[in-house]
Amino acid sequence: MPCVGDWLNNPLSIVRGLFAQNVPNSDWEKKVTEYFKEKLKENNATNWVPSLNDVPVHYLKPNSLVKFRCMVQDMFDPEFYMGVYETVDSNTNARVLHFGKYRDVAECGPQQEIDLNSSQTVTLERQTFYCVPVPGESAWVKEISFFASQARVSPSTSYTPSRHKRSYEEDEDMDQHPSKQKEQHMGNNSGSDIHGCVEPKRLETEAPAGHNLISPNCSPPLDLNFPLPGEKGPACLVKVYESWESFKVNDVLEVYGILSVDPVLSIVNNEERDSSTLDPMECMDTAEEQRVHSPPASLVPRIHVILAQKLQHINPLLPACLKEEESKTCEFVSNFMSELSPVRAELLGFLTHALLGDSLAAEYLILHLISTVYARRDVLPLGKFTVNLSGCPRNSIFTEHIYRIIQQLVPASHLLQMTVESMNRSRFIPHKDYAANRLVSGVLQLASNTSLVVDETQLEQGQLDTTGVHNVTALGNLITWQKVDYDFNYHRMEFPCNINVLITSEGRSLLPSDCQVHLQPQIIPPNMEEYMSSLLTAVLPSVLNKFRIYLSLLRLLDYSISDEVTKAVEEDFVEMRKNDPESITADDLHKTLLVARFLSLSAGQTTLSRERWLRAKQLEALRKARLQQQCVNGNEL
Repeated sequence: MPCVGDWLNNPLSIVRGLFAQNVPNSDWEKKVTEYFKEKLKENNATNWVPSLNDVPVHYLKPNSLVKFRCMVQDMFDPEFYMGVYETVDSNTNARVLHFGKYRDVAECGPQQEIDLNSSQTVTLERQTFYCVPVPGESAWVKEISFFASQARVSPSTSYTPSRHKRSYEEDEDMDQHPSKQKEQHMGNNSGSDIHGCVEPKRLETEAPAGHNLISPNCSPPLDLNFPLPGEKGPACLVKVYESWESFKVNDVLEVYGILSVDPVLSIVNNEERDSSTLDPMECMDTAEEQRVHSPPASLVPRIHVILAQKLQHINPLLPACLKEEESKTCEFVSNFMSELSPVRAELLGFLTHALLGDSLAAEYLILHLISTVYARRDVLPLGKFTVNLSGCPRNSIFTEHIYRIIQQLVPASHLLQMTVESMNRSRFIPHKDYAANRLVSGVLQLASNTSLVVDETQLEQGQLDTTGVHNVTALGNLITWQKVDYDFNYHRMEFPCNINVLITSEGRSLLPSDCQVHLQPQIIPPNMEEYMSSLLTAVLPSVLNKFRIYLSLLRLLDYSISDEVTKAVEEDFVEMRKNDPESITADDLHKTLLVARFLSLSAGQTTLSRERWLRAKQLEALRKARLQQQCVNGNEL
């Protein structure tokens, strides 16, 4: 039996052993999957697997087992590979069978040649996904995941398991402060050459700051195609062997697989390459397509997937799959639900302070943050709850501070500054580049449950060009229909999404919304920066973690309305129409039911009660009264 470390450090040796034992039988592939699945079920075993999210590629051992939390940005055409092939020794004529699965390069001894005409050769198919780190993933998600990991890594050129890993942030810090790097090198002379070799690779792990801005005719060199600017971490070519039909563009996955960074993979990027080394079929591809589909492995490593799963969420404080009826998961949920009430009260108080003492706006912000599209009826997304927070200070840093607070609460978010310049210059909609045969990302290519904060307070008079009009239209469609129409030149293709959009504006937003809440500050801090910073520093990390669990967990709960309550709501609505036939519409009923849904879930109740229905009506009455008051005062809404 292999030693414990083998399955982590040298998983191909495990695969080789299972292949040798079961070679006449096609079940060897299933046994490989089962072996690693059982290994990862062992106590905290997943924490021992190094993550590409935490550790730079050059600190990971080639052909070791790694994991990667990512979003599918694009999917390439399926590729064929030799699942089983036979080699012949040129001296002894001895024949040996090899497996090609989980490899990019065929395994061949010094005196061995592959017999391409062997009857034992089995050609199989695999799917390649181009995956990037989850766009807008919050720093606290990365930090908690990093510290939960128990993997030990070091530069791959000198693999010694006793060394500690370094995160991308630490690597970035070394790039920005070369003096620190020099000090470390001088303090460790024996490893100075190794670190010196590693340095250039570090510079390739960040997206260009302006990559989402439109540039004439060409994309930047080594463009990692991240949807958002300034993203860190690697892009990966993830090669999936089983059930790839269940994965699609924009899915968030956690994959466990074998890291492949063979320099041979970069051959098509070498301008001096020998054309005889290329397969004749590959030569039919354009140079641009070869560059995109076969980038340097040091920049875009390959992962050969052994196990992969879609993630319901990316909050590291929650169990990975809450739908499973495991005792630990059920215990976690029940324990947290028992203390839900004080957590909600604390969160409400925290957000009330953040919104300058406005408790009504804080209530609606909680409902917004736990909202999610739970179903689609024809084209209508049910459960979306876009809030327009009007009455925000114009040209102030208020929205940025609100965003900073939301960033501390949700696993993924993005702040979109809505100015005429950004609307005209930014690339919102992903589009197909047929020359490179890839999907070029856009700002609106986001993972499910991402919080998008749109700041309209910076918007001034100006002229939108064609790009600007398309971007504003795309943003409106995202809010209304929860879909983005990707541009495939000759046609557009709908990609459904589930994005929480919060719009801050001075008057009524130019964009559509489900609910407008006019901000009524009760306090005007003399120093906004100091006030907001003190809010975050005053919250204990343990309390902040409870807020994070609260918001993520409640989005995943099921909800229903009993027949009895449904009948009572209908009767109540009829009475409301009788009393005020002019202003009460079917839209009001839908909106109040939506508020009641999230109000119930925010209290940990998965069914609607009479009490919550009345509270929802009360909140809506207060919100509408506030808007009417603004109209009376002559303010624009």
